Amino acid sequence: RSETMASDVKTKTRSMVDRPLSRGTSKVSLSAFGYVFSELVQHSQSQIDRGEDLERRLAEAGYGIGLRTLELLSYREKACKKERTVIQILNFIRTTLWKCLFGKPADDLQISNANKHEYYIYDKEPVVCRYVSNPNIATCANFVAGIINGVLDAAEFTCTVSSVLSKDRVVFVISFCSKVMAREV
Repeated sequence: RSETMASDVKTKTRSMVDRPLSRGTSKVSLSAFGYVFSELVQHSQSQIDRGEDLERRLAEAGYGIGLRTLELLSYREKACKKERTVIQILNFIRTTLWKCLFGKPADDLQISNANKHEYYIYDKEPVVCRYVSNPNIATCANFVAGIINGVLDAAEFTCTVSSVLSKDRVVFVISFCSKVMAREV
């Protein structure tokens, strides 16, 4: 009888590593996210001298989230499958990553007509910009640009990502380096 109790104790106390990565249905309320994000922006503003530094700091904060999110999603969603082309990884970002982080896919993905190294992801109403006044939307959207940059760097698609406010939506401009585009051929 003592042997069965010992085996029961072993199975009940599994370590964090042994537990499966469930999809989970946990959602963060928009007001809680808005509060934490506003604190991040205020803290970043208190540490800088110029507006460009704020954009850089928000992008750096998002970059770390992007690195970790790709790893988590690749285990959950893709069974460790690596995306091999630019279009595959951008579609992964536009759909799977966006749904995981923001609850809906991004509005659109397009390639630039002028520059084949540039791609655009459009989002009409980014969650990070929901409670931000209009002149500061592009600044706060740099947080999401940092997330995108982190995901792409972790997937070995070297690029630069910036955010631009265009009419009624935010455009994330992704410019891949020439080495990445050379792999596409």
